[in-house]
Amino acid sequence: MGFAADFAHLVLGLVVALFHRPIGNFIMDREHALDGFFRRYGVHFPEPPSQATLHNIYFGLGLFISLFSIAHIWLSL
Repeated sequence: MGFAADFAHLVLGLVVALFHRPIGNFIMDREHALDGFFRRYGVHFPEPPSQATLHNIYFGLGLFISLFSIAHIWLSL
C-alpha cells in the first residue's frame, strides 16, 4: 500500500474514535430493530450489549486502527 492508503487508514481510525458515540448509538438502534424482528417470529437471541459497551468497543476499534496505521507508517519510512 502507498502512503495515501496508510494515511487514509489513520484518518479513518481517528474518525471512528472521535465519533464513537454516534456510531455506537446507530448500531444499537439497528440491533434493537433486528432483535424485535426476530423475537416477533419466535427466535430469541441474547440481549444486545449496552450503550456504554458499544461506545467502548468503537472507541477501542478506532484507537487500534489509528495506532496500527501509525506503526505501519513509521516502519515504512
